Amino acid sequence: MDKLDILAKTENLDTVIDFVNQHLEGTGCPMKIQMQIDIAVEEIFVNIANYAYGSGEGPATVRVQTDDEGKMVDITFIDNGVPYDPLAKDDPDITLSAQDRQIGGLGIFMVKKSMDDVIYEYRDGHNILTLKKGLK
Repeated sequence: MDKLDILAKTENLDTVIDFVNQHLEGTGCPMKIQMQIDIAVEEIFVNIANYAYGSGEGPATVRVQTDDEGKMVDITFIDNGVPYDPLAKDDPDITLSAQDRQIGGLGIFMVKKSMDDVIYEYRDGHNILTLKKGLK
């Protein structure tokens, strides 16, 4: 498992994506899947940076781990900001036109659709969100 401890601010997004991609390079991950992962990582990290600590800043940890066969990756985001389960909100009604839909929720919806699994838990004062994606 690789681990990155970083300040949760949008200026650090490139560092987080580079960290995840360095781990994926050794797995033979197809470019299409890597792009899906990059979009999901961006959405989750930017949400942490913008909302977890209100108007302040705080730490985030990103962990990347592949299974023994290199067929599945888990990317876990941990912060100690305000407890928030992004999976608890209903999915947006994408059959409505953009002007008829409520603002927000489309990013996490895209993450849920592009990843094989997304798991949230709040434990010991930490938000823990894990993305799971098959690499083959």
